[in-house]
Amino acid sequence: MIKKNPDHLFNLQKKDDESIRDYIKRFKVERANIIGCDDRIASSTFKRGLPIECELYRELTLSPCQTLVELFATAERYSLWDDDWTAGKKATKQADQPVELASQRNDMIKDKDGGKCELQPQGGAPTTKSYTKFTILIQQILAQVKNMPWLKKPLPLKGNPAKKDTSRYCEFHEGHCHYTNDCFAWKKHLEELVENGYCTEFIARGAI
Repeated sequence: MIKKNPDHLFNLQKKDDESIRDYIKRFKVERANIIGCDDRIASSTFKRGLPIECELYRELTLSPCQTLVELFATAERYSLWDDDWTAGKKATKQADQPVELASQRNDMIKDKDGGKCELQPQGGAPTTKSYTKFTILIQQILAQVKNMPWLKKPLPLKGNPAKKDTSRYCEFHEGHCHYTNDCFAWKKHLEELVENGYCTEFIARGAI
C-alpha cells in the first residue's frame, strides 16, 4: 500500500452526492495511509472538506472538538441525522409521486383534431421538502419552548425500555433511544410550528 503525506488530506472534499457517513469512512481510510498524521491536521482537514452550508460544518465551527476522537463522535452523531433526513426525503418523494402523476394526467389536453398534445410542465420541476436552517441546535430550541402550550407531545417510544441504548436520550420523547438532535418526530413537529408562525426567532437569516 502506498503511503501518503499529510498534505494529501487537504485535497479531500465531501462530494455533493456523498452522505456524511460515507465521507467519514473515506476520510478514515485516507488518513490510515498517511505517515505520521497529526490529529490536529486531521481534524482541520476533515472540517475543511465539508461544505460550509453543512450542519456538521456549523457545529464544528461553533463547538470545536478538543480531540479527533470527539470530532469523529460528533460526525457519527450527525451522520444519523443525515441518514434520517435522506430517508425522510426519499419517503416524501415517493409519497408525492401519485399526486404528480395525477397532475400530469390533468395537464394533458386535446388539440383541435381530438388528439392529445404533448404534456407541458407547469410551474417548473417539483420540489422536495427540506428542513429549515436554525441559528441554534434543535435540541436547544426544544429546551426553550418545551413548556409552551402549543407544543404537542409525541407518541411514546416503541420497544422494550430495558433493551434501549441508555447513552442516548431524547428530550422530546423523554426517553432513551436516540439523541434529541436526531429525533425525526421533533424535526417534523418543529417544521409544523414554523409554518404556523412559532419558533421563527430561531430561523437563520435567509433560510426560509
